[in-house]
Amino acid sequence: MTRREFLSWCEFYRLFPFDDHHRFHRPAVLIAQTLGGGDQQKKLDWLQPDPRNDGLSDADMNTLKAFGYKARAR
Repeated sequence: MTRREFLSWCEFYRLFPFDDHHRFHRPAVLIAQTLGGGDQQKKLDWLQPDPRNDGLSDADMNTLKAFGYKARAR
């Protein structure tokens, strides 16, 4: 792949992301919102939990933070 083609794909992805969040999770939330109402962000969080603190409580995260752990940016 040439550099020009790579940059073209980067621009395409910036305009039209094709990850699971955009292809599957957001449309599912929009359908659920239409049918049942409620908080969209809570539905998105349920469909795609934050991987930075998977299975860790706030106390766990505070302990890790005290030891210098920095969560990955989303």
